[in-house]
Amino acid sequence: MLLAEDDRAIRHALERALTLEGYRVTAVVDGVEALAQAHKAPPDVLVLDVMMPGIDGLQVCRVLRAEGDRTPILMLTALVETADRIAGLDAGADDYVVKPFDVEEVFARLRALLRRTSPDPGPVAAGSAAAGPVAGVPKEPAVPDRQIEAAGLRMDVQARRAWRGERELELTRTEFELLELLVRNAGIVLDHSTIYDRIWGYDFGPGSKNLAVYVGYLRRKLDEPGAPALIHTVRGVGYVLRED
Repeated sequence: MLLAEDDRAIRHALERALTLEGYRVTAVVDGVEALAQAHKAPPDVLVLDVMMPGIDGLQVCRVLRAEGDRTPILMLTALVETADRIAGLDAGADDYVVKPFDVEEVFARLRALLRRTSPDPGPVAAGSAAAGPVAGVPKEPAVPDRQIEAAGLRMDVQARRAWRGERELELTRTEFELLELLVRNAGIVLDHSTIYDRIWGYDFGPGSKNLAVYVGYLRRKLDEPGAPALIHTVRGVGYVLRED
């Protein structure tokens, strides 16, 4: 793991906590060192502070994504406005934690990011607690269809490409996974907990804006002038993909 944080107290506290949690941590103080270290020894996951002198966390994120580096990135930010969070997602970050944060939340989000990028462990043994589908959502096939379609959307799951009509969509990994979940369950209202579990592997609770930010950002990429909206909010429940 690569940790970039210019605040000495936060950096040392996080490095110690992550090390005790079992992570092998390389800690640096700014974006320049972060990029140098990432190029020298690519980590399994990056934790980047947004506000760093010189090259900040957003710039580090943009550079790595422009190079084709898809390593999971968790941003640490004191910025709480939705526009600021969207800027981080637009730069290519996979998730964010707002300061001040509980270190247990950092652990949970890192576990979720690493689960999403780990190889599939294979079939779950019969009778296992993880063997059943999420309540209210059809069980997905063991080997997902490569091509899936719904509501005028087409996705090539293996190639990680998606289109609305003839227009190809430029999606981050999390956006792609969220859209895939909605397309596979087109017409079914997915509640917040189900989406959090499927996409992040962890329910961040009713106070989290994480899902709303991603849905809003995905809508921006999907919507077209004069065309029907595809992702609909069901107040108090969740979201559904349908073409009205």
